[in-house]
Parts: sequence; structure tokens; C-alpha cells
Amino acid sequence: MAFLFVFEGADVRESTYQAELIKKIENLIPGCMVLKNDPREVQGIPDLLVLFETRWAMLEVKTSAGATRQPNQTYYVETLGQMSYTSFISPDNEEEVLHELQQAFGVA
Repeated sequence: MAFLFVFEGADVRESTYQAELIKKIENLIPGCMVLKNDPREVQGIPDLLVLFETRWAMLEVKTSAGATRQPNQTYYVETLGQMSYTSFISPDNEEEVLHELQQAFGVA
């Protein structure tokens, strides 16, 4: 199922936003690795795993702050958030989350 949302004035699929977000993270945190998780492996696991030096974070990409959350997504964001930085991210909160990600990795 494809989702559309407004991103910088144009309708864009969630997958397109996710690809642009990966590029932003890689530019913001040079040397990091961003891996896309397979949602068929563990239902609800966040979309992206970000690795940097000895640290990691996970991000669940959404089309908007009010987008529907799939079963177990909130559970995994909360549980993994106790281990490292984990968050829902959308165009609505992107700037804040990317700043928090930099802080978590000690590059802010």
C-alpha cells in the first residue's frame, strides 16, 4: 500500500521521503550507516537502523505525526528507546528528531 503526503510542496510516497531522509542522515552524521529493516521479518520493528561508531538508533518513518501506527510499532519504539535513541520521525518533527539523533551520537 503506498501512502502519499505533502513534502516540500509536492505529493511524495513514503518510500521517497524515506530515501531522502537516509541521505539527510548520512550527510548530517558523516561515517554513519543507515540500514532499512525488512518489516516482514519482525512486524512493527522501526524502519531504519542508524549505526555510528559504538552507538545505534532506530527510526520509524511516518508520513505525518498523525499517521496510523501499525501493531507493535509503539511497543518497539518505547522498548528500544530504553536501550538507545529511538523515535517516530515525519516531516512534522524531522528537524527536532535529527537534532536529537545528533545529540545521541555526540555530534551536535
